[in-house]
Amino acid sequence: MAKKARQRISYVLELPNSSPGGHRLGVNGLAVDRDNAILYSGGRDGTVCAWDVPPDCIAPISSHSAVVDTSSSRANARPKPTTRFRSQTQAHTHWINDLALAQQHSAVVSASSDLLVKVWRPHGSDAQEPATIGQHADYVKCVATPSQSTNWVASGGLDRKIYLWDLAGAGKRLEIDVSGEEVREKGSVYALAVNHSILASGGPESVVRLWDPKTGKRITKFVGHTDNIRAILVNSSGDMVMTASSDQTVKVWSVTAGRCMHTLTMHNDSVWSLFAEDPELGVFYSSDRSGLVVKTDVRGTLGDVDDGLSVAVAQEHDGVSKVVACGNSVWTATSRSSINRWQSVDTTADIQLPGGFRPQRASVVSTRSRESTFQSGLQIPTGSPTPKREIPAKSILRISNTASFPLGLGRDGAESVATHARKGSEVVTDPAVSVVEPIHHLPEETIEGQFGLVKHRLLNDRRRVLTVDTAGDVVLWDLIKCKPVQSFGKRHLEDVEPEVNTLEAVAPWCSIDISSGNLTVVLEPFNCFDAEAYADELTLEEPVEFREDQRINLGKWILRYLFANLIDEEIRRDEAHRHKLNEVSQQRAAIGRANPGLSILIPPSSGGINSQVSTPRANGFRFPPGTPGFAIGLATPASLMGPGADFGTPLSPLDRFSSQVPNRQSAEPADYFSDAINAPDTDTNKTAQTPAPVAESRASEEKAGKTSTENGKEKDKEKDKEKDKEKDKEKEKDKEVKSPSTPFGKKFRMNMSFGGKKLGRSASNAVAEKPAVVDEKAEESESSSSHEKEFADSFHGVIQKIHNEYEKQLTENPDMVVETRICPSLPNDTPVLKLPKGTKVIIQEETSGGSAELYRGTVESVGADVDIIEQKGPQWLGEVLLLNVIPPKDPVKVSFVLHPWQDTLPALTVADGNNRLNANRMLRVKKILAYVAERIDPPADPENPDPDAMKPEEYLELYCNEQLLPNTMSLATLRAHVWKGGNDIVLHYKANGKKEILFPSVPSPSVTDGGQRQSQDSPSAAGTAAGQGQVGQVVATAA
Repeated sequence: MAKKARQRISYVLELPNSSPGGHRLGVNGLAVDRDNAILYSGGRDGTVCAWDVPPDCIAPISSHSAVVDTSSSRANARPKPTTRFRSQTQAHTHWINDLALAQQHSAVVSASSDLLVKVWRPHGSDAQEPATIGQHADYVKCVATPSQSTNWVASGGLDRKIYLWDLAGAGKRLEIDVSGEEVREKGSVYALAVNHSILASGGPESVVRLWDPKTGKRITKFVGHTDNIRAILVNSSGDMVMTASSDQTVKVWSVTAGRCMHTLTMHNDSVWSLFAEDPELGVFYSSDRSGLVVKTDVRGTLGDVDDGLSVAVAQEHDGVSKVVACGNSVWTATSRSSINRWQSVDTTADIQLPGGFRPQRASVVSTRSRESTFQSGLQIPTGSPTPKREIPAKSILRISNTASFPLGLGRDGAESVATHARKGSEVVTDPAVSVVEPIHHLPEETIEGQFGLVKHRLLNDRRRVLTVDTAGDVVLWDLIKCKPVQSFGKRHLEDVEPEVNTLEAVAPWCSIDISSGNLTVVLEPFNCFDAEAYADELTLEEPVEFREDQRINLGKWILRYLFANLIDEEIRRDEAHRHKLNEVSQQRAAIGRANPGLSILIPPSSGGINSQVSTPRANGFRFPPGTPGFAIGLATPASLMGPGADFGTPLSPLDRFSSQVPNRQSAEPADYFSDAINAPDTDTNKTAQTPAPVAESRASEEKAGKTSTENGKEKDKEKDKEKDKEKDKEKEKDKEVKSPSTPFGKKFRMNMSFGGKKLGRSASNAVAEKPAVVDEKAEESESSSSHEKEFADSFHGVIQKIHNEYEKQLTENPDMVVETRICPSLPNDTPVLKLPKGTKVIIQEETSGGSAELYRGTVESVGADVDIIEQKGPQWLGEVLLLNVIPPKDPVKVSFVLHPWQDTLPALTVADGNNRLNANRMLRVKKILAYVAERIDPPADPENPDPDAMKPEEYLELYCNEQLLPNTMSLATLRAHVWKGGNDIVLHYKANGKKEILFPSVPSPSVTDGGQRQSQDSPSAAGTAAGQGQVGQVVATAA
């Protein structure tokens, strides 16, 4: 089965006081529906908004609306009509780069950096969410539709592909590869335009390519631009193409002639956008990076574009990424969340122009008056009282370098010598004055946006984050509770951070993304379970009783309650499924009772070590904890040992043995370091215990050829031997309980479990148990032939495995009731969280160009979307939620060295001179002090410890770099903030004077005594923490 691409989970926190009605970040896409008077906008926050535009704003331009003296008109002006918010949808999880209207303006198509092309139908009765109609392998930069009657759209992106998508959701209709000829990467598509006969594309290659939209074959290419092509227009007949480029020019190309006909230089900066409401491109708008918006009218010039009129309409504060116009209004989109509406300028033939421009315009008046254009509907009667002044000379731009007008006008309006050397938007007035003065300095209306996040800082605890929005407000968020916890107003982020930050070092478990203006938390499977927090450091809404020094896995905690409704739904479905299975089982049992057999079968014990059909408990383990050591030993993050251990990462028979014996930990010697490498005397005893089943199985195989009588006698002998061995084991356990190890050793081992899925295994046991590995392989080879069933590599695959386990149980034990194997984590492992219902939950899949969205819902809706999540969700998510099993990973350890402070206390140096220790990065200082106390100040009576005795942290102190360490500080925090180095941490322990600690008496040197001392020290000298993550010593290498 092919391995799926890596999937990740993201959740988006709701912004405070969030309400629909405006973008939170810049706007990239605009589209106008003239028929319904609606303006659509697509923003960098991933939302598409619909706005109701006043009808007066989209009425055809009349000559009296050209340039009115605003100073006199505003005094008598009536209240201006305002644009009202209509609706919006969160269409994408990344920037929306372009919008297009299709199917008679009933469909809004959006192209986004989340790799998707979606269609939103806001006029539908059911108000459906946007539907995905296509997907690229990289950012989608542009989308275009040939007309309102077609049922397909074209999109282009950074994956160097152009796709034609069916608007009904039928998928891809055509694919065109536009990779660059010389440099493949420059084939990215930044601009696109299409009609029924031609499709034009452009990008960083600076080449305009024409394609046949029916076959995808290339028609021709135009070479002439020297920089990235940012916008393209195609006229209705398909014989003219207009392109805008970052080389500050607008070029007009003839398809029939196959060359550039005109190069327009009215701009003096990178031209970013083109828009034309005229199908023949007689009037078009352009905008550039400096924020200048220009209207150009070339109607009636009979092909001589130099005779056209180019006027500076408005000046924005930021670069204009998109400009659209309708009637007498022009809308501009910038990097701000607001949208400005400007009054358009009348450029018809009867407009009043400066004196120097009139002679050149007079020649085209007769032609212009005879043309029937889409904007010539309303004419002002002669003698109209509407006050009107002529277009200022400073607002008229020279349309091209070859244009013979406008002439240079002096400050007094008198004609002067024409400045033919002028380029772009340089002024056409007196040579001393060189500033363009747009007609409008202020917009008619501003459609206000909202505030989005623009900066963040993740704090040291990695559970809280500071953010700054576009208004400058600083807010503190809790990533676990999914809500803001404190607002600091308009302050500098750098000033607030020291006030709320803590001295901690937590493993990275998530990443923060604010590219959409929202706070998005991303969880990757390779590290989202790495971070833990001590339960006594958390502030919980409801009190929960925890074990001493219990740790909470942050990734598992938040996932448990993001998908809480999903888990509840899966439990309901599991109950219904098991109910059907048990009904069938009961019917079979009833038939069996009606027809009893002649022989009586004794059912096997369900509580044995090798039982595989025992009912999983709600805490995630097959057996109830027999001793406190077992239950605590399997605390976080050792939930790998749940019933799903056979599902995710199969364990060997030895691992199953160690995971299913409840009292294994308490039965072992309780020395502080004995969890991994034990003393030689204890190794001898334990070696005789573990391989016994293996030796017996081999012996039985050797005796297989003997007669049944001999086998029966030998079996009786073996039973007697087994009884003797069991008696020996009980004696050994009694000896182990009476061993000279201190009670703290037991307490430490029972309370500290810093990772590792193999519990209670020592190095000596590993050597003795080697023969079992051979049996495991043989067992796997036998089972592989009979159990080759494959499961889906998805969330649904976990459900399949659980159902398969039910079927196996019924096959092996048809009379046994099927009990649930779904065992989510309990509140003492993941405390209850009440997350906001509107918190968005997203499942994404990694692709070569980014992340593609597979599912999006909310905390409230995940239960209803269980079928989609089962198919789209990753397998590891199902194992975490339903089986309480996290992906296995070796714990991170920190090495350190312990020395007494100025030799005021006994040293811990062992016989071989090596005192280098290592432990899980989450080990606290007080545990290190407890280890020191166990070595230098053991209790007088280990079997009966004094309950009123002082704790080690009460009379001992630990120092690093001459700094007293808090008892709750972890090794990770110590290394990051105190030691600040990469070598072994050097620690010094010291008594605070509250208790007297005596130096041990030094016996006379002798070979016998030395040997005894060495054997007593050997457990700590060789002890490590491979299994439980406890403090251990690392054997020094020769290097």
